Amino acid sequence: MPEISDARSISTFLDAIAAEHGAARNTLLAYGRDLGHAADWFAGHATALGRAKSDDIEAYLVSLDAEGLARATRARRLSSLKQFYRFAYDEGWRKDNPTLRIDGPGRAVRLPGTLTEAEVAAMLEVARDHGADTATKARNACLFELLYATGLRVTELVSLPDKALRGAPQMLMVRGKGGKDRLVPLSDPARAAVAVWLQHRDKSEELARTSGKAASRFLFPARGAKGHMTRERFHGLVKEVALRANLDPTRVSPHVLRHAFATHLLAGGADLRVIQTLLGHADLSSTEIYTHVLDERLRSLVMQHHPLTRGPKTAD
Repeated sequence: MPEISDARSISTFLDAIAAEHGAARNTLLAYGRDLGHAADWFAGHATALGRAKSDDIEAYLVSLDAEGLARATRARRLSSLKQFYRFAYDEGWRKDNPTLRIDGPGRAVRLPGTLTEAEVAAMLEVARDHGADTATKARNACLFELLYATGLRVTELVSLPDKALRGAPQMLMVRGKGGKDRLVPLSDPARAAVAVWLQHRDKSEELARTSGKAASRFLFPARGAKGHMTRERFHGLVKEVALRANLDPTRVSPHVLRHAFATHLLAGGADLRVIQTLLGHADLSSTEIYTHVLDERLRSLVMQHHPLTRGPKTAD
């Protein structure tokens, strides 16, 4: 069969994973960047992405190391290549998979940053009074209460449809990665914050409708192209609230608040598989990293209850 150009093969691969796996836009962009970078490198070394052999790919990985790229970046680029060449083999573009026996650098096991319960409480308190007017304060309180109550990913949070929170539901249906839906329970403080924000939001939307503007379907509407608050704006808002709560803003982000949700649940005795479901992790191994929070609690329990730690009994 005639050789397919690298550009066309990458495009076909991206279309396939978008259709078959429901890959998110950010995931597709990452695959595209990684494969485009590799294709450019191979083109500069007298071969092509579609013709590269195992030795070529290993040389490419060595060049990434020589550039000083982080281990996680190198691991991700190899993962992209592995996915691509598996697809190329399955499609009959190649008779072999050149990455089959190539092991990458692996990802460093990095414990997620988190916050104490007191630090989160301080941020929630600040969020309730952070904003230029009452409506903005209500929106900010709702954002932070929802995030800490549910552990949503930032994209899931800012793009919530308003219908999902109508009627003071006990559970929230979330559309997560790969188009997969999951249910997460809502705390009473989160439900109360949603109710207050919906009053302000609906009043603002009604004024917009009377001036001829289309109604928004999002819980947190915005004027931008997406129609809802952006990830970047919420990221900046988290930094502002952290600063006002006397926390170092460099150690606080929406993802850190998601980690705090999981960490505090686990420390309180929640089952790891329940946390996996709530976070929307496809693989339990992604959730197991939170078990580090149990180390101190388990050590304390052993020291308190194990007979060998109580010291010798004294004779009466």
